Amino acid sequence: MKNLLEIIVNDEKKSVHVGGVYCIGYAGRDVEKTMEHVIELEEIGVPRPPEIPMLYPVRTNSLNQIEEIEVLGNETSGEAEIVLVFGDSEDEAYITIGSDHTDRGLETVDINKSKQVCDKPIGKKAWKLQDVIGHWDELVLKAEVEITEGGEWVNYQNAPISSIISLEDIKAYLKKKGVPLTNSVVFSGTVPLLEGFKYGTGFRMTFVDPVRKDEIHGYYKVRNLERE
Repeated sequence: MKNLLEIIVNDEKKSVHVGGVYCIGYAGRDVEKTMEHVIELEEIGVPRPPEIPMLYPVRTNSLNQIEEIEVLGNETSGEAEIVLVFGDSEDEAYITIGSDHTDRGLETVDINKSKQVCDKPIGKKAWKLQDVIGHWDELVLKAEVEITEGGEWVNYQNAPISSIISLEDIKAYLKKKGVPLTNSVVFSGTVPLLEGFKYGTGFRMTFVDPVRKDEIHGYYKVRNLERE
């Protein structure tokens, strides 16, 4: 079963059939720092992944462009990610921004389940992958969290994607894992958090291309369905 994802590329609407959605975890380019992060998570109860990087398939209907997600509980949080969108051929490839929103409480029990229960917000605007390949490492991911409804926004992430494994390594890893580079959406890694996980009522993310002086923005509210 394929879902339809609509994106805006160079002011033109594109419809992409999506047969699979995947998240790549532990995708840091510096292996030693990635292992330090694994150990930090292990200390708070998150099980060590069987391999690094790690591939997590998620629901195709988890892609969310409506600027609101529904969660259960107060310990869920987003992360701004590179998102690769592959169309009907490997040459039809786009890049946008998304959030790997995750239930952090459930993450200590089962990482993949913690990703499955949350929608994956994704940008409406995208760039052609070929337009940014030449300056890939200069692209920047930023994110902010709204701590309370209508309240303060705090900086959450701000770093170039040079901290994430290279595009060539991402594609090689996907091929190794048997992920088709057609009709797939791949959340391909995130940059470090500035001060650890923060939970809130809203999430803003920005993908910055300083060379072409262009940006992709995303925003969503977090609606907690849990009643006190």
